[in-house]
Amino acid sequence: MTKRDSSGEPEEFRATLVEHLEELRTRLVRIIQLIVGGWVIGWFLQKPVYDTFNNVAAVGIRNAGIDPDRYKEAFTHFTQMFIFQMQFSFIIGLVLALPFVLTQLWGFVAPGLRETEKRPLKRLAPVSILLFFTGVAFCWFCLPAAVAWFVSYLDNFPGAVLNQQPGSMVLFMVKIMLAFGIGFQLPVIVYGLGAIGLLSAQTLAKHWRHGTVFVFFLSAILTPSNDPLTMLMMAIPLSILFMISVWAVKIVQRKKVKVIENPDYVEDAPDEREEDEE
Repeated sequence: MTKRDSSGEPEEFRATLVEHLEELRTRLVRIIQLIVGGWVIGWFLQKPVYDTFNNVAAVGIRNAGIDPDRYKEAFTHFTQMFIFQMQFSFIIGLVLALPFVLTQLWGFVAPGLRETEKRPLKRLAPVSILLFFTGVAFCWFCLPAAVAWFVSYLDNFPGAVLNQQPGSMVLFMVKIMLAFGIGFQLPVIVYGLGAIGLLSAQTLAKHWRHGTVFVFFLSAILTPSNDPLTMLMMAIPLSILFMISVWAVKIVQRKKVKVIENPDYVEDAPDEREEDEE
């Protein structure tokens, strides 16, 4: 067994490692600055945003048909007002900063990827963003019905009054919307697994019952309330998206067959990046 000569380690490798660490540090500092900046902006936007969510909650409470005097909001500690405003403004700032944070992460990762590796990511990124906001928008229009359904159970307890902290319902709605946005990423995940060969359209079609059970299981995990209404609100559109995913995977398989049968069949120019190996 021979000892590795550490003195022969290329200086170029050390320099490259230092450059990567410096780049990582720069990107992290920028990300922190973006989040803090978004937090500051969120502080000034929290009032109109809170009022918008609160109006949706008020519509749901009104649709529930309960006496308004039976629904009350109250703080129980003198610091809760400030803490809630800090939390809510941070959530707003994080949403505002997220596109720029993702841009910084992409700027760090992209130089190390081949063009053939960048291509699928560039194609899936817009679809992923579109599906996320589609899920959020779908949830937004369903929120009044969901709030009304929950609050209506107060009628089962005559004389009872619903007391909760201001903002608790707003935070609940934000969590539900985030869960829907994440859940609507299912087609992107299935398509990605099909693109790398881990899933096939035939397998997905054959085991569609298992896929449906998985969709309902995923909906139960993602919805923070774990109630049947919100689970169904998510599971039904996800089941439709799952079927669309099977069709998308089938298209991927057809393209792979074309490449195998005709090696000259390419969609884009091949990667011409040169690699320097010493």
